[in-house]
Amino acid sequence: MATDVFTVAERIAHSLKRHDVTDIFAQSLPSAVILAAEAIGIRQVAYRQENMGGTMADGYARLSGKIGVVAAQNGPAATLLVPPLAEALKASVPIVALVQDVERDQADRNAFQELDHLALFQSCTKWVRKVIVAERIDDYIDAAFTAAASGRPGPVALLLPADLLREQTAPSPFRRQAALGDWPLDRLRPRDSDIERAASMIAAAHAPVIIAGGGVHASRAAGELSALQNEASLPVVTTNMGKGAVDEYHPLSAGVLGALVGPRSLGRHTVALVEEADLVILVGTRTNQNGTDSWRQIPRSASVIHVDVDPAEIGRTYEAVRLAGDAAETIRALRRELSGHDLSYRASKRDQLIERIAGFWCAFDAERQSVARSDASPIRPERIMFELQQLMTADTTVVADASYSSMWVAGQLRALSPGMRFLLPRGLAGLGWGLPLALGAKAAEPDKPVVAIVGDGGFAHSWAELETMVRSSLPILIIVLNNGILGFQRDAETAKFGRFTTACSFADVDHQKIAEACGCPAVRIFDPTDLPRYLERGLSGEGPLLIEVMTEPGAHPPLSLFAAMDQAA
Repeated sequence: MATDVFTVAERIAHSLKRHDVTDIFAQSLPSAVILAAEAIGIRQVAYRQENMGGTMADGYARLSGKIGVVAAQNGPAATLLVPPLAEALKASVPIVALVQDVERDQADRNAFQELDHLALFQSCTKWVRKVIVAERIDDYIDAAFTAAASGRPGPVALLLPADLLREQTAPSPFRRQAALGDWPLDRLRPRDSDIERAASMIAAAHAPVIIAGGGVHASRAAGELSALQNEASLPVVTTNMGKGAVDEYHPLSAGVLGALVGPRSLGRHTVALVEEADLVILVGTRTNQNGTDSWRQIPRSASVIHVDVDPAEIGRTYEAVRLAGDAAETIRALRRELSGHDLSYRASKRDQLIERIAGFWCAFDAERQSVARSDASPIRPERIMFELQQLMTADTTVVADASYSSMWVAGQLRALSPGMRFLLPRGLAGLGWGLPLALGAKAAEPDKPVVAIVGDGGFAHSWAELETMVRSSLPILIIVLNNGILGFQRDAETAKFGRFTTACSFADVDHQKIAEACGCPAVRIFDPTDLPRYLERGLSGEGPLLIEVMTEPGAHPPLSLFAAMDQAA
């Protein structure tokens, strides 16, 4: 192949193969690329809509550790890639988007579906380029993968004029053999002097706490973080995207914090670990609004150490000792340095800390008992999470849509091992991404169970992809929480204005019939005692299943925004 002449489309396909791309999320276009890719064994997962296809590539990348690849036509199809690429940009997920453009001699002549794609993608990608010279195609493919996977991971876009794809070209005169499809591509770590300073602070701290974010998963650093937690007797809370970074049954793990601090929450107890801390260790978190409860939780009196691959995130809100680098490599270096420090004070506080955290979990379980074990119909979402917890394993990937679905998962389920994956679209938190994230995750690990938890509001954005799931043999369990209302919108408007608009309420929709029309078995549940057997069936791996659960419209997660409203009820 090295000396053969191929079309540009064929060279793209071979480059993808070299980068270990096995799946490309597309809808035939650019046709020349997809035909060439399928001819050499790369599977096309054909989505129904580009917004969903981009999100499938996102879910694939998050779970597989490989760069997700999505392809689309120019014009309106390209514009529909903007939302998922924007989510990936904020969530630090590497995606390569291959976008067809109009033929080169038709540019700037109002060709059919012509658009300034360079301008379009500049706001939602790390890097965007248009290929003009056929001989440079190998260079550009490698540059795209490098940009996506290096530094802070994120999406990139490569624009490919249709006529360029048909052009024949000899191979690059420069050697192109490297496989660049895994991420992170480079694993850099801070200077030894910065590691030494941070280790001394940890050893001397009286009340340290770790806040772990999604960067732990991006770095595949869960094992290192868990070892640090254990060796230095450090309590760990996580952000929503960091959920699963540690085993939440470990005696020093205190679950997800962020804005989940209202009545009947774990966070209303564990927030004390942060508020009383003299040292806060941030690992892979952008200290965003939801992750810090509107920046209220980290005390001004506390010292801060911040580990992050993006230097710009360190000190954005909290001035910190800067540990700019890959989370896994940085924590490994910290552990090595701490092994030479006296950690006897940390060890002396371990039993007391374990007892305190166990008390938090016990209080949380007692306070949510009335809803987590409720036999009421419509069904409480907490009851659904309780039943799911009994059946999932450490190999189960739990995916949720944005809004309340994410909050039920983050606040009610408990991770069973370090690195267990909970995929939540918290970069921009757009509705409708739960199902396609789950399909991408299933494509990444087809032999492991995947469950998607979606609300009826969000599911309406994406239910056409049920057909994709069936046609592409990506069997997952889908749990639709049908409460007939846009719950967060209703509650946020009620908290702020005392009333809500008419857009919040839906007509009755039978999602069981929609699923069955797409060839997916489905059930509709009104009685919570039916949950265990259908959840077990859905997690068995025997095929897809949609469980539509008729849920309590008045239920909402214990977010701080609604705390006063809940306490007054």
